[in-house]
Parts: sequence; C-alpha cells; structure tokens
Amino acid sequence: MDLRLSHARVRLPRADDAAAIARHLDDRAIARNLLEPIPLPYGVDDARALLAAHLHREPVDLVAIEVEGECAGLAELRTPPPPRAHGLELSLWIGRRHHGKGIGGELVPLLVNHAFARDATLRRVEAQVLGWNDAAIRLLTRCGFSREARLRDAVDRDGEVCDLLVFGMLRSEAAARCANFRC
Repeated sequence: MDLRLSHARVRLPRADDAAAIARHLDDRAIARNLLEPIPLPYGVDDARALLAAHLHREPVDLVAIEVEGECAGLAELRTPPPPRAHGLELSLWIGRRHHGKGIGGELVPLLVNHAFARDATLRRVEAQVLGWNDAAIRLLTRCGFSREARLRDAVDRDGEVCDLLVFGMLRSEAAARCANFRC
C-alpha cells in the first residue's frame, strides 16, 4: 500500500520508523487517548517491539502515516476478539504536531473503503474511542460512523475514569457514502 493524501502518504511501516514513532508516542496527550495503555516515557525500543509485532503479518493490518518525510502516526485495521464476526476494528493516531491538517478526514474513508474492497465477507468496520476524545468522536461522526454504544465508566486511565464509545459503519452505509466504493 502506498497512497497519497493531500498532506500525507499512507505506506507500509518500516523498521526505521521506530525513532519517529517513539517521539510522537512519548506525548501524554497522544498516549492518554490510545485504547491500549503504553508506557511513558515511550522509547525507541518500545516502538521497535510494536513494529516487530506487525511488520510481517498477512494480511497487512498496520500502515504508517507519513508527513514531511517521517512517520507521523499509525493506523490499524484488526480483527476484533470473539464473539464478533465479519468485522474489523479501526484505530489510528497522528502526532500532535500534525493535528488539524485534515489527515484523519481523508484517511478514515480511505481505510474503510480499502477494508470493504479487500474482503467481500466483511460486514462492518468499528472504532472504539475514549469518551474524552472529542476530536476522534467528531472525526468518526463526520466520516459517517454511527455511535452504537456508550460503556459508562469503562476505562480507568491515569486515575481518571471515562466512558468508552463504540462507533460502527456497515458495508451498505459505506457504499452509500462513497462514490469510489468498489466491492
């Protein structure tokens, strides 16, 4: 995968992305919005371990978001745990320096389209968001995701408790929204 957006490039991650990933994830504002907690400080060895777990997976489930020649974020489409079937979970983060450039608004529809195009049995794409992450909630809503659930007081992060929101998009909804949708 190598796709151009207005202000970014979406490509496969590389081992040499570790330093940039570590730099962006070693930011409490980014780390606190990730579903899976990460250690802080977040170092290059942590980023190398993350990349090693994904670099040779088939099908590819992790892509790098490159801005100005460096990895500025990651996006993932992964199979959710049972009993959910015929769906993928979408997650992404972009370094704070690159917020507000419209990257997420271009990237999310592209990844949803890609997910449905590569798997004819896929019924849904979903995303889980921490209740305090207003930017992610706006992004998913703007991209056509529906809020399907609010799990109240479900997450404890750094001594704070927040809700976990579940957003979803069905194949039929994606097809209706996207003129370039091909399955």
